[in-house]
Amino acid sequence: MYLLGFVLLLGPLVTLHELGHLLVGRLFGVHAEAFSVGFGKELAGFTDKRGTRWKLSVLPLGGYVQFKGDMNPASIPDPHAPVEAGSFQAAALWKRALIVAAGPVTNLLLAVGIFAAFFAVIGKPVIVGVEDSRTIGQFAEGSVAQAAGMKVGDVIVAIDGQAVRDFTDLKTRVALHPGKRMVFTVKRGGADVAIALTTARATRKDSFGNVSTEGLIGIAPAGGKYEIEKVGLLEAIPLGVQQSWDLTGMMITGIRQIVTGERSVKELGGPLKIAKYSGEQLSMGAAAFIHFAALISLNLAFINFLPIPALDGGHLMFYAAEAIRRKPVGPQATEWAYRTGIVLVLMLMAVVTVNDIISLPIFGS
Repeated sequence: MYLLGFVLLLGPLVTLHELGHLLVGRLFGVHAEAFSVGFGKELAGFTDKRGTRWKLSVLPLGGYVQFKGDMNPASIPDPHAPVEAGSFQAAALWKRALIVAAGPVTNLLLAVGIFAAFFAVIGKPVIVGVEDSRTIGQFAEGSVAQAAGMKVGDVIVAIDGQAVRDFTDLKTRVALHPGKRMVFTVKRGGADVAIALTTARATRKDSFGNVSTEGLIGIAPAGGKYEIEKVGLLEAIPLGVQQSWDLTGMMITGIRQIVTGERSVKELGGPLKIAKYSGEQLSMGAAAFIHFAALISLNLAFINFLPIPALDGGHLMFYAAEAIRRKPVGPQATEWAYRTGIVLVLMLMAVVTVNDIISLPIFGS
């Protein structure tokens, strides 16, 4: 199931990402010399009538489109290649930017489309009843909220100065910050009261044995029952956009916490962990697997937009510099930047792969 899930997940997502680059490139008259799913040695392939070599390569950890004028699959410009019709470097700056952005944008649109489809088919959860779900109904044993001075009947209206929409919003924002000092604003008797506390750090284990850490404050809502409301396709699309936006915000928060030390770098996962999770979701049925595919597609879009040389975001960063300077960045600086970016990506891959291996059952995890 792990292997099947991994192939069914990354194969289509990588293919769609690279097709985004290829199709926009062809739209602007840029010739693609190679389209590969995977890296390294070619396992199978064919050359189409346009002269593009379509191939399946041995390492299924991504893919690439190599346009005319690229020095290698990382799309580093070849300083010795002539700038001629059909080459990537001959295209206008705005066209190059759109070609590069097309890959992650395709992954983003796919994620939004899947989320929107789920809302259209299943519906959206809405709170019914007159009770405010932000109202505290009871405390759990050992509640840090109760110890900090919150009371039954308090209405939590803000966390660190940012308004709370409902109990789901409250729960999500607390869960993202285990062991963090936060200031909660509650309404009590018509007045706003600020209460500072440090969230509890709780460890959860799912049915597959996967362990996660989340923050808790130990409260339950007084009311606010959820029901599923049917929505039309036009309403489902903005809901899909909103869900993608919220998940992207969670990714940014997670990365910031790892950088600042709030979360361990051990929480990062790589190909082995993706294979494990994809197999688990596949075993739960098509709906769970497709939803997981949307999450990974959103991750691919987010990662590729990071301003790291050798990733799509790094290319866009150079194009922004070119637009400001009115001329391209020098070939030597460009090559060194891309080499540095490739080293950073390889270092990250090494870290997450070590994390994956250590988490295997043979190491007692």
